[in-house]
This record gives sequence, structure tokens and C-alpha cells, in this order.
Amino acid sequence: MAYQVVEKSATLGALQSELEERRSRLAALEARVAQLQEARAQQTRQVEAQRSRNAAQRLAYEALRAHLGLQEAALRRLEEEARDLLERLVQRKARAAAERNLRNERRERAKQARVSQELRKAAKRTVSISESPDTLGGGIKEEAEVTLTLPAEPEFLASEAGEKWKRPFRSASATSLTLSHCVDVVKGLLDFKKRRGHSVGGVSEQRYQSIPVCVAARLPTRAQDMLDAHLSEVNAVCFGPNSSLLATGGTDRLIHLWNIVGGHLEANQTLEGAGGSITSVDFDPSGSQVLAATYNQAAQLWKVGESVSKETLSGHTDKVTAAKFKLTRHQAVTGSRDRTVKEWDLGRAYCSRTINVLSYCNDVVCGDHVIISGHNDQKIRFWDSRAPRCTQVIPVQGRVTSLSLSHDHLHLLSCSRDNTLKVIDLRVSNIRQVFSADGFKCGSDWTKAVFSPDRSYALAGSWDGALYIWDVDTGKLESSLRGPHCTAVNAVAWCYSGSHVVSVDQARKVVLWH
Repeated sequence: MAYQVVEKSATLGALQSELEERRSRLAALEARVAQLQEARAQQTRQVEAQRSRNAAQRLAYEALRAHLGLQEAALRRLEEEARDLLERLVQRKARAAAERNLRNERRERAKQARVSQELRKAAKRTVSISESPDTLGGGIKEEAEVTLTLPAEPEFLASEAGEKWKRPFRSASATSLTLSHCVDVVKGLLDFKKRRGHSVGGVSEQRYQSIPVCVAARLPTRAQDMLDAHLSEVNAVCFGPNSSLLATGGTDRLIHLWNIVGGHLEANQTLEGAGGSITSVDFDPSGSQVLAATYNQAAQLWKVGESVSKETLSGHTDKVTAAKFKLTRHQAVTGSRDRTVKEWDLGRAYCSRTINVLSYCNDVVCGDHVIISGHNDQKIRFWDSRAPRCTQVIPVQGRVTSLSLSHDHLHLLSCSRDNTLKVIDLRVSNIRQVFSADGFKCGSDWTKAVFSPDRSYALAGSWDGALYIWDVDTGKLESSLRGPHCTAVNAVAWCYSGSHVVSVDQARKVVLWH
């Protein structure tokens, strides 16, 4: 019995120890639970705070979106107002130019009417002139009665000449006014009037009409010579008036002059000093000067035979894409991506007129009293060179890359990025022909196309290195030339005699075709 009591006591002690251990574990777990509950409460408070911040930021974001919408609406209104103001300004300037031209025309007509009236009055007067030869048949006097059309006298001589008109004329021996002298005076005045009509500011300008006339251009059939002419891409090419001198310009800022001798290109001279990549080259009508457009916001002028630039025509604010001589060697026109066309007096290196042309200008050509510009907004614009106003706009389907004027100034050839060439009849101002071909594609925004010198053909280079020639009258593709070029052809030129064609490409090559 005592043994059982001892055994039960030992069991009870073990159970009490286990109970104490479990109680201590329970206390530890309760402490852990309390700690976790505190952490959970803290996390809950942080979540609530973050939600409050998110709500505040959402409200601020919505406010900013609403403010942005208001600002965009205000910006659209301001842009519309700016466009409207610009259109009104352009229209007002156009009206002012038209009114000024009208006033000038009226003033000129009135002046011409006064001069004509005075000339008619003077023509009705009979002038008796007697000439006495020194010894002719024993001193026989000859009397000639002639009727002269005398010009109106200047106003500052009217008072001095009033008395002379009132009294009869004396003989030639007394007045020192012989018949030949009168005729010379009248002829000189008529010649002065004729010269004044074709010049700026009353100063006569020499016109060069010595360019050879091509009766029938010959179609090129084969490449006769090929050179790596520049250090990099070649952008421009132009023949001189004598058809034996050639100029090329490229992105290496150099202009090379070449002679065509025996069907080959021979280096003549290198023109240095260009401030940027050459985009176009042109000879003056005498062939003694070269004008180039460059990417340094200027055009530069060289004299053939001198390697250093003679003048720099600065004034544009963006790349100059075209530079052409007018009908005289003393005037030029430049076009730029700054949306302006400028006329230059080369004698003074002075910009005589700036025309705002509303879009990037890629090329220009010049007629007698007209400047034609091709633009990035798919339009060809005609400008009266006597007043900065647009006389006509012809839309085309694609950005205009080049313009070429026929030698008779009656037709215009345009090349555009819709991969077509168009012939515009300037007499009726409409598109006469549209040229395209399978495989033909403009390789750049400055791809140049030209007429043949007799205007029978249109020539252009393609992105794949081929040359395409169309018949202007029939509109059919006459031929396509392939071989030397392996990259896009940038420009082509047809010599004035019609015997040679030159093409240049993006891989430095210059190819002479015959």
C-alpha cells in the first residue's frame, strides 16, 4: 500500500512539472499574440494613413487633369487665333502689295499719258533747219523742213525753255541744233526708255544670248566615263553655257570643275571655302561665275579661275537649298528651309528683296519677271519679281524636290516625292503631262530632274541608280539606263548642245553619258 502511495506521488509530481511547463509555454504564446496584435494594429494605422495620402494625391491628380484640360483648350484657342491673325496678316500684306502695285501702275500710266501728250504736241510743231555747207556749189544753201518727235522737257527746265517755245526757231547755224543732232537726241531717249524697262532702278543690265541653241537632243545610250569625284555624297551638277565645262558639288564642301575632252572628264579646278555641304550649283549666263547653295545658311559666289570664294550671301536662318542666277550675271535668287526666297544684287552682295513663301523651299527657277518656287507642302508658287506677291499656286501630289524651266520659258518640269514628274504649260498654267514608270522612285528630297535643251525629253535619276527618260510630247518612257550607279542618283544635267548627260549619286560617282 505504501508502495502505491509513493508511486502515485511520483506520478503526481511529474504531472505537476508538465503542467508548469505548459503554463510557461502558454504565457509565452500569449505574450507573442499580444505582440503580434500590437504590430497588426500599427500596420492597420499605417494602411489607413497611406489610404488617406492616396486619396489626397488622387484628388490633386484629378485637379491637375482638369487644369491641363483647361490649359490645352486655351492653347488650342490661342493657336487658332494665331493662325487667324497670320492669315489676316498675309491677306493684309497681299492687299497692301496689290494696292501699291495698282498705285504704281496708275502713276506710270499717268506719266506715260503725259509724256505721250507732250510728244504729240511736240510732233505737231514744224522745225525749219537750214544747213550751210562750207563750200558746196559756190555757197548754195540747203533748207530742209522736218517734223521731229521731241521728248517732254523736265520740269526744272520748263521756265528756261518757255521763251524758246514762244519764239520761232532760228536756223541751225544760229541754234547749233543740226538735223543729225536732233535725231541722235531722240534716238538716245528712246534707247534709254527701252533699257530702263528691262533693268532694276533704271540701270541697264547686259543680257547674254550667246548660249548655243540645241536643234535636236540626242538620247544617251551608254556610259562614256565614270569617276569617284568627291570624298562623299554628290548633291549637285550643272553644265556651263559652252557645254564643255561642268561643275559638281557635294557634302565634302567642295566644288569641282571638269572639262569634257574627247568623251572623258578631266579635272579643271577645285573651288574651296564653302561653309557647308553643297546643295546646288549654277553658272551665270556668261559662264564666268559659279553660284552655290550651302547648308551653312548662305550662298557663295566664285569666279571661274579663282579657287577662293568671291562673295558670301548671308541672311537666311536655315539651310539654303537652291541658288540660281537670274537673266543677268549681277542678280541671283536663293531659296531656303527658313520659308523665304531672297533676291540678291551681286554687285553689292546685298539682299534686295525677301519673300515669305509659307513653306520649306526645295528649289527655285527664274523667268523674266517671275520667280517659281517648289515647296515641302506639295505646292508650286509663282511670285512677281517686281513686287513680293504670289500670283499663282499649283498643287502637286507630293513634296516638290526640283524644278526645271525650258529654254523658251514656256514649260516647267517638276519632280516630287510621289515618284512622278509633271510638265506644266506656263501659257495656260495647267499640268500637261505626268510621267511615272515601274521602278522609278525619288531617292531623296533633293532629287533633280531636267528637260533636254530642246524640251523633247524629261530626265531624272531613281533610287536604284537607274536613269529614266520620257518623251515630253507623248508621255511615254523612252528609255532607262542602268549600270554604273549602285545607289540613288541625286542630280542630272543635260548639256546645252544636247550631246552629253551627266549624273551624280550618293556614292561619290560622277558618270558621263553619251
